[in-house]
Amino acid sequence: MFSALAAGLFAALVPGCGAPESASTPANTAQQVAAAAPPPKPAGKVFDPSRPPPGWVLCHRNHCHHQDGRVASYAQVMEEIGATSIVGGDAPAAAPAAPPDVAAVPADAERTASGLASRMLKQGMVNRRPSATSVVTVHYTGWTTDGKAFDSSVARGRPAQFPLNRVIAGWTEGLQLMVEGEERRFWIPEALAYKGQPGKPLGMLVFDVELIAIRD
Repeated sequence: MFSALAAGLFAALVPGCGAPESASTPANTAQQVAAAAPPPKPAGKVFDPSRPPPGWVLCHRNHCHHQDGRVASYAQVMEEIGATSIVGGDAPAAAPAAPPDVAAVPADAERTASGLASRMLKQGMVNRRPSATSVVTVHYTGWTTDGKAFDSSVARGRPAQFPLNRVIAGWTEGLQLMVEGEERRFWIPEALAYKGQPGKPLGMLVFDVELIAIRD
């Protein structure tokens, strides 16, 4: 394309050389550009989380559950099915908004002897609970009592995975109350959280946790 335009421009500047002057008119130049332009790319496949692809039974909170037990992020599902865009745009870059009961433990919350409080948000799919040494896959968001989010796998767009014996005590105890597929909100007192460690969130912490998978 460049050489064709250059030839036309050179002919216009030096009459009698190469192509005739009429070949360099704006109309002809536009035709040359159009002829050299690549054809438009066909529209790519679109991934709609509200309509999971075949084999995927549920898509929410930036991940999908497969009928064979797999869990994958939206990005992984899109790569698998060859999708180039997603309904609603990209995964959110911000954490979910703080719940209205983040400031204090509500009266209807369940409490344990340690002071941990929790409330089920969604029932699980199977009656299987983790042990204190299980490796869990979860989606979660954590807030301080003033409603500020300090950590969120949801915002990162990918579930987190870790062993329960390497997290704060409130998580180790709390996730053992859950079954696979359950969502639960926890109010974790500072004694079961970071215990005033410098650089860590202070005071009682509130977490929404979805227990996606368990590996013993």
